[in-house]
Amino acid sequence: MPTQQQLTGMRGVYLVAAELSRHGLVASPTSRSAKGADILATDQDCSRAFSVQVKTNASTFSFWLLNAKEIVSPTHIYVFVNLRTKKGVDENEFFVVPSSVVAENAVHEQSQTGSEWWSISRDAVRSYRDKWELFSA
Repeated sequence: MPTQQQLTGMRGVYLVAAELSRHGLVASPTSRSAKGADILATDQDCSRAFSVQVKTNASTFSFWLLNAKEIVSPTHIYVFVNLRTKKGVDENEFFVVPSSVVAENAVHEQSQTGSEWWSISRDAVRSYRDKWELFSA
């Protein structure tokens, strides 16, 4: 049975795939075991292809956790999602960010107990909110 965290991640992937389709792209979620890409997308004449990594939050909206080694490529794009509901209405946030920007702004942190993680803040990607046009560039 999937955990709440897995369900949140799956919800984010399918919301992003739906948005990509709404913007005229063909979007296919990958199997959950695909490394680095949650969605493969292409334009309708298959002349441009993209890999998409989706990071989704359901409760903490000021940052997203990242993998230790992130992929950097002109065709690899991150979509950071905040799942928000206000008064029963979904008001989800999407930040569409080139992988090079993610690599430049990722922060490595370590706790006093020795656990380590990488993250990116909402402030670092604020200007990329709803920048779906990155897929047509």
